[in-house]
Amino acid sequence: MHRRGFFSRFLAAGAALPAAAQSQSTNRPVVPYDDHGPLVIERARSGKPRAGQVVVAIQPHADDIPIFAGGTFFKLMDEGATGYMVRVTNDDMAGPGWYAETVSTNERDVNALDKVFGVKKRFDLNYNNHMMDNIARSELRARFIFLFRLVKADIVISYDPWGHYEENPDHYVTAACVEAACWMAGGSKDYPEHFDAGLRPHGVREKYYFSRFQQRVNRVVDTTPWVEKKIDANLENKAQGPAGANGARLRARLDKEGKTLPLLGSNDDTANRNYIREFVLARDREIGKRFGLAYAEQYHYIGPEENSVENYIRRNARPR
Repeated sequence: MHRRGFFSRFLAAGAALPAAAQSQSTNRPVVPYDDHGPLVIERARSGKPRAGQVVVAIQPHADDIPIFAGGTFFKLMDEGATGYMVRVTNDDMAGPGWYAETVSTNERDVNALDKVFGVKKRFDLNYNNHMMDNIARSELRARFIFLFRLVKADIVISYDPWGHYEENPDHYVTAACVEAACWMAGGSKDYPEHFDAGLRPHGVREKYYFSRFQQRVNRVVDTTPWVEKKIDANLENKAQGPAGANGARLRARLDKEGKTLPLLGSNDDTANRNYIREFVLARDREIGKRFGLAYAEQYHYIGPEENSVENYIRRNARPR
């Protein structure tokens, strides 16, 4: 996708963060923020606390998860969750050449991304890029509900349905349908034909919603241990996005101009990795800096209701 002004506008995404929270770096809630819970710094946890859980990363385009949520996706899988990827469009408007070349180069990229992330499976929904405001949202919502029930999704990572100033229809349509599907997938009356096929109601318990611009932030994930993996993922987005081979291209351009940047090193591989580290991950560095972290990603997080009956039973029930 085209990311006009990517590097100059990302700071607005965190404008709503409370100042009192910016110096905190613990796992404890640091300040009441909204009805979905206080602002929490989420750090790496030892062992496999997510074992048995399923995380589904949903991106309209091939580069959305690698740029905005790659560190968190790696973190949840390293902690034991089984990962799935859903790409909603066919990326036919973002990449080199005309339609056939654009689609094929993006397909190559997402195949490589599957291996870097280590997902169990990728689902391609193949809607036309930039045209998702022309589709029936009830159809897309139903497809998400089917997938959530099929893989028994516990966690979803996707665009924030309430992120401000989102201009891309693929982003806000996907986000709205994901939000509704996370809830409806747990019902026993919607799409009963699913149950005849052997599926069962299965609502999504945790949502990590990211945004390109302003949003209500109540979860900051320390992604420092996964920086190199996130760079690996962004290196595969050669068809589109502010990563891929941009470092090598910049190095070649400067060479023609008789200039050099120490940052880019002496070969294309170093140039590409350092370009991503310096420019693509500038947003992650700035978010992390506010909380005493090297790198971080920010979300509006929605988790299980702390005061629900089931949570009370889980905490307090004893054998007879």
